[in-house]
Amino acid sequence: MNYRTLGKTGLRVSEIVFGGGAVGGLLIRGDDDTRRRAVARALEAGINWIDTAPMYGQGASEESIGWLLGEIPAAERPYVATKALLDPTVDDLAGQVERSVRESLSRLQMDSVDLLQVHNLVFERRGQGNGLSVDDMLGPVREGLERVRGAGLTRHIGFTANGERAALHAVVKSGFYESAQVYYNMINPSAGCAVPTQWSAHDFGNLIETCRAERVGVLVIRALAAGVLATDVRHGREGEIIPNADVESNERKAAQLLAAVGTGEGPRAQVAVRFALSNPGVSGVVVGMAELEHLEQALAAVERGPLPEAALARLQAVIDADFAA
Repeated sequence: MNYRTLGKTGLRVSEIVFGGGAVGGLLIRGDDDTRRRAVARALEAGINWIDTAPMYGQGASEESIGWLLGEIPAAERPYVATKALLDPTVDDLAGQVERSVRESLSRLQMDSVDLLQVHNLVFERRGQGNGLSVDDMLGPVREGLERVRGAGLTRHIGFTANGERAALHAVVKSGFYESAQVYYNMINPSAGCAVPTQWSAHDFGNLIETCRAERVGVLVIRALAAGVLATDVRHGREGEIIPNADVESNERKAAQLLAAVGTGEGPRAQVAVRFALSNPGVSGVVVGMAELEHLEQALAAVERGPLPEAALARLQAVIDADFAA
């Protein structure tokens, strides 16, 4: 396993992060023996980070991690990151942060987590779904995060960098948040490279470079585009989380990209993970697993390393053309 520094936290993070979310779902839907084997294999391979959230399986993911890590000696346990999804229609955002993390810690059977991340979309102004504004993120939400960090309930704080481009860059540039979960994959790599001016998809404006400049650690999410890049077999959980994207268009784009990579770079899931790891601004890639084989594929991707420059150049040509046939 290779390790990278998670921004200003100084933590050394395994290039593969064990994802406890609903898309992979192993920690939510797997039987106890499979979950034990998956965590044991991950730790054996050197994975030192598990990502979860209270909304994953309505607490089931956190509960699984709680008893699974409870069976492991404290010195061998990985870092654990969880999240807080706040309700902007309810007053006291700072209080919501504290209530959320305390409930998470109860399910995790822990006194503190290594990273607490705000999981709402971020916009310049309020008024879009469960989105928070930049003022929220740098005002009452920040207050709540400072409070729980001061109380020792979390060591570090971050956020999920999804929403409006300008708002996300503003939050990163504030210098307060230590990490960001960034949407980045072959289908939409706009968080990590320049894209055409009239780019038809959501444009994150090379957010990873802004994170690098501000020493904000980057944990990549959706590297497999919820499985579309990994396989043609649909599991029903491929829903998109960004605008101007859907499963059908992702399938079409994935076919173009994989053809551009060509043969010889391994199975498509490995190609997708290797692409994300090719960006030096990335600290780790969160990989959700539905079965043990998915873990092995992720480990094999680390073993092979980033994609070669020639393959990356062919992919960039497809991006530069905005997937024009």
